[in-house]
Amino acid sequence: MMTSEQLQAIASSLEGQPLNDAIVTFLRAQFPGIHFTYCMDDDVSGVLPKLENPRFNLYLVDGREHCLSMTNNHEIATGVLVAEVIDER
Repeated sequence: MMTSEQLQAIASSLEGQPLNDAIVTFLRAQFPGIHFTYCMDDDVSGVLPKLENPRFNLYLVDGREHCLSMTNNHEIATGVLVAEVIDER
């Protein structure tokens, strides 16, 4: 189960951190027991982020089955996808 407070804490931890593949290791050390994945936000489709930030969006991941899937349900979420937002102005 993932709470809104946990998502806020994860977002706060990301402030000032470089967003790249190493962020997964950093977050796993900060939040043991939560699965983290990193990608670019334009690689994500079909689901809305649970938390939006100008630099990144956070999505909930359901890892209960043998394949990971996205969810909007805090009750079944087992992880977080950190999706970097690129400003293409």
